[in-house]
Amino acid sequence: MPYKGLYLIGLTGNIACGKSTVLAMIQEHGAAVIDADQVTRQVQQPGEPVYQAIIEAFGETILVAPGGPIDRQRLGAIVFSDPQALRRLEQIVHPAVHARILEWLDEVAAHARVAVIDAVKLLEAGWKQVCDAIWVVTCTPEQQLRRLIETRGMSEAEARMRIAAQPSQESRAAQADVVIDNSGSLDATRAQVNAAWERIPVDRRTGRDSL
Repeated sequence: MPYKGLYLIGLTGNIACGKSTVLAMIQEHGAAVIDADQVTRQVQQPGEPVYQAIIEAFGETILVAPGGPIDRQRLGAIVFSDPQALRRLEQIVHPAVHARILEWLDEVAAHARVAVIDAVKLLEAGWKQVCDAIWVVTCTPEQQLRRLIETRGMSEAEARMRIAAQPSQESRAAQADVVIDNSGSLDATRAQVNAAWERIPVDRRTGRDSL
């Protein structure tokens, strides 16, 4: 069932596979997009209820400074080495992120034809039930590791821990309607995105019936 007339794409993929790259390419086609990671950052800002709940759960040592923003790297080091701590964090954050995304969908439904939710936990959070299609971005494990080390400044041990904390790429791809292999060049990735976009029914993309 379409979400209030929208053709809704759920975009997901494991860390450092290139979801942001694919999201930007979809946006070039005119889709409205939301990045759940950015929403997560918003709900964790000082003054937000989630911010206070995280401090109560994990202590003030996760802050950059007293009363300041959360140090995501410090918090990540805690939760990605302890599955129970990660579940606790998700129980705090996910309901607020879910509510913000629903608000956004209500807003964009008034003017957009296609919308994209970009979320690492898309499948786990139950978004598949409201999406018209699930797109999963993949790459080789070697590329994941290299990108985390070179572009995010992680140690190899930390990068491997982050990768191991997520479901396998194969398990995500098995639930996909579209798999975008981001192991090659940007042109190769763009060609896959363009082809997948063209498979969206014309009336859903444009509001006009196909001839």
